[in-house]
Amino acid sequence: MPETSTEPAPSDSIDVARERLRELIRDLAVVRGQVTLSSGAEADHYVDLRRITLHHEAAPLVGRVMVDLLRREGLLPGVEATGGLTLGADPVAASILHASSATGTPLDAFVVRKANKAHGLQRRIEGPDVTGRRVVAVEDTSTTGGSVLTACEALTEAGARIEAVAVIVHRSDASREAVEAAGHRYLAAYDISELEI
Repeated sequence: MPETSTEPAPSDSIDVARERLRELIRDLAVVRGQVTLSSGAEADHYVDLRRITLHHEAAPLVGRVMVDLLRREGLLPGVEATGGLTLGADPVAASILHASSATGTPLDAFVVRKANKAHGLQRRIEGPDVTGRRVVAVEDTSTTGGSVLTACEALTEAGARIEAVAVIVHRSDASREAVEAAGHRYLAAYDISELEI
């Protein structure tokens, strides 16, 4: 009698990973109470995704879910690197780097400084050179689009080909509109409505 596998099918395993990450975001990253957002707007909750992107269980799931998002959106294979403005984008790009290396479509990561380094090579973008390469600018979440668009400006100046902007959680239509108005495709793994706030 042939053995039957109890391993989940690839689509099942990513569905399980996606649901588990959603639960972790909901349970660990959603902070309830009055807060002032970077945009200056007041909110009755805050989604602190660094509690996820730097978490031992959630960070690997971030990589898997974001790599799956890029694949589903037709960007893999093809895109060569991901990254964004330090600090929010750094752990997202690192998670994608590690997850992608296990899929046969490895991606490099890069870090965009807020300003050019004043010594050494005086680079604004750290990591493998992005000149002429297809890249995705990433961020954990975005309210206005300001941080990720700052990264996009630096990437354009460096000669990178920006294929899309991708966030873990889509929080604000203002962010999507700003990114799209700048001529970039906007992708999100989750919508804020999925977090049951």
